[in-house]
Amino acid sequence: MSSWTAKRFWKEATVVASDDGFGVALDGRPVKTPAKAPLVVPTQALALAIAAEWDAQEGEIKPETMPLTRAANAAIDKVAVQHEEVAAYIAEYGGTDLLCYRADQPERLAERQAEGWDPLLAWAKARYGVTLAVTQGLLPVPQPEVDLRKLHDEVRALTPFELSPLHDLVGISGSLILGLAVIEGEIDAEQAFTLSRIDERFQAEEWGRDEEAHLADLVKKQALLDAARFWSLLHE
Repeated sequence: MSSWTAKRFWKEATVVASDDGFGVALDGRPVKTPAKAPLVVPTQALALAIAAEWDAQEGEIKPETMPLTRAANAAIDKVAVQHEEVAAYIAEYGGTDLLCYRADQPERLAERQAEGWDPLLAWAKARYGVTLAVTQGLLPVPQPEVDLRKLHDEVRALTPFELSPLHDLVGISGSLILGLAVIEGEIDAEQAFTLSRIDERFQAEEWGRDEEAHLADLVKKQALLDAARFWSLLHE
């Protein structure tokens, strides 16, 4: 028996203003989240982009081609109802931030890491007043609790719609500092992804590229770019 798949049934997706923000309607019928809540977002720019995702569907609906819709659904159905837990989860990356774990050998890799990552740690110190410890190797290095609390407070202050893309920016890059640098405009998403893959690029240069890993990285890069776009549309 073939599984049922949803198919396009509407002619036009439009944006509808409301007291709570901006919703999307399909032939006048409001779009709802998987949990049946109204899909209402804070800005018209984001709503227009989400409507464009719906309008781009042809035949079978493909959720994987609708990253903005999925991020909005997550903000409404998941993040909003467990804001504290999500904020804490994201902030925990500060305790094991990618930028703090360096190679001791080969020297060329260590130099690349320092060149790429040291400026971001310096930025975090200037922006948030935190000084994260750097170590060589993979053994955990304890971070100052006062600094981790500062970073947690920064994350906790964000709205559910802001936490949704930050979750992906941090999770994909492996770095709370890189994620915060993107949303603060210190670096863009392309730069963040490149900085998060210094080790992988070095290994590919030394031993050749693993095509399967490369394809997986392309998917992750697009997800990170989509998260950054969601954040940008929230602030237009």
